[in-house]
Amino acid sequence: MTVVPTSATCVPGEPDDDDPEGSSSAVGPSKPRLLRVLGPGLITGASDDDPSGIATYGQAGAQFGYGLCWTMLYTLPLMAAVQMVSGRIGRTTGHGIAGVLRQHYPNGLLQAVVFLLLAANILNLGADLGAMADAFNLLLPGSRWLYVILFAGICVFMQLVLQYTRYVAVLKWLTLSLFAYLGVVIFAHVSWRDLGLAVALPRIDLSGAGLTTLVALFGTTISPYLFFWQAAEEAEDLHAYPRRHDLLHAPEQGRAALHRIEVDTLVGMTFSNLVALAIMVTTAAVLHPRGITDIQTSAQAAEALRPLAGPLSATVFALGLVGTGLLAVPVLAGSAAYAVGEARRWPVGFGRRILEARAFYGTVALATLVGMIISLGAVDPIRALYWSAVVNGVIAVPVMAVMMLAAARLDIMGAFAVRGPLKLLGWTATVLMLLAVVAMIGTAALPLI
Repeated sequence: MTVVPTSATCVPGEPDDDDPEGSSSAVGPSKPRLLRVLGPGLITGASDDDPSGIATYGQAGAQFGYGLCWTMLYTLPLMAAVQMVSGRIGRTTGHGIAGVLRQHYPNGLLQAVVFLLLAANILNLGADLGAMADAFNLLLPGSRWLYVILFAGICVFMQLVLQYTRYVAVLKWLTLSLFAYLGVVIFAHVSWRDLGLAVALPRIDLSGAGLTTLVALFGTTISPYLFFWQAAEEAEDLHAYPRRHDLLHAPEQGRAALHRIEVDTLVGMTFSNLVALAIMVTTAAVLHPRGITDIQTSAQAAEALRPLAGPLSATVFALGLVGTGLLAVPVLAGSAAYAVGEARRWPVGFGRRILEARAFYGTVALATLVGMIISLGAVDPIRALYWSAVVNGVIAVPVMAVMMLAAARLDIMGAFAVRGPLKLLGWTATVLMLLAVVAMIGTAALPLI
C-alpha cells in the first residue's frame, strides 16, 4: 500500500524533520512518535462510533446475540482500505473528494454526490443530537429540547471559535470516552465459546430484519461522511504545515506521507472496530439472554453497562454517548461543509478565519441547525439512530464507487494512483455493500409482489 520510495536522504516530512509528516496538527514534536502520527485517521475512526453507531451495534447484539459480531472483524481491512484511499486523495491532490469531483467529473454527478452526503449527514446529525439529549436526561432530568439546543450550540462553538490546532486536540481527547465500552467486556459474562464460533463460522441472517441490520452495520462502519472528512483533513493539514505540499507537486514526500496515513488509519479503524465489537459483545451477553432484543430507549441501552458500572450504568452510558456525540456532530457538520464548499468553489477549512470563509462556517452552523430542528421532532431517538445507519449504508455505495474510480485515475492521482491490494480491498468493500443493499431491498419488496 506504500508508494515507491524516494531517493532523497532526508525526505521533507520524515519524523526527524522539524515539521514532521508524522505529526498531527494538535500534537507537537515533543510527543511520542505514535502520538505524532495519529491525526485524521484516529479522529475519523473514533467518530465512526458515534451515537448512531453505538445504537446500531447495541441493537445488533441485543437482537442477534453474538451472531453478527463477525462483521466487525471482517470489515476492518475493508474499512481501513476505503479510508486510506480517501486520505490518499486528500494528501495527493490537496483537495477533498468534492474538490476532485468538481475538477474531473460532470457537474451533475458532483451535485448528486454532495446532495446525498448532505442529506445523510443532516439526518445522522439530528439523530445524534436527539440521542445525546435523551441520554443526558438520564443523568440530569430536564427539558429534552433544551439539551438538544445546548449540545448543538457547543458543537457549533467548537468549530467556529476554537483555533484549528486546539479544535483537533479537543477531538482527540474526546476519543477517550469510548474506553468505557472496552472496559465493560471484562465484567460482562461473555460466552467466549459462542463468540468464537460466531466469528469463526460467520452466518448471514437472510430475513428482512437480518439484512436490514447488516446494511445498518455496514453503513455505520463505512460511512460516506468519514471519506469526505479524512480527505478534507489531509488537505487541511497542508495549510497547517507549510513545509508539506500535495504529492502531485512534491512526490519526494510520498513515502513518509503515505506511511503516516497507513499507520494513522489502521490505528483509528482498529480502535473503532474494537469499540464496536465490545458494544455488540456486551449487549449480546447482557441484554440478549434477558429477552431484551429490541432496544427502544436510552435507559435500556444503559443496562448493558451495568456489569461494569452497577447503579452508575446510566451515568457512564450518558457520559460516553455525549462524549462520542460531541466528537461526531462536528465531523458530520464539517464534512458536509467541506463537500458543499468545494463544490461551490468557496474558501474552506477550519484553519481559516470566519470572515475569510463565511459561507463554509455558515454551512457548518446551518447543517447543525437543521439537524437540531429534526431532532426536536417527535422521533424515537434510538430508532432514528438505527435508521440513519441504514440510510448511510445505502448512500455509501454510489459514493464509494465514484471515489474508487477517481483514486485509480492517473490524470488525478499521478504516480500515487491506487492500485494493487488497496484497490482490490476498496472495490471488495464497495461490491459487498452493494450486495447487502440489493438483498435488503429485494427482501423488503418480495411481500409486495
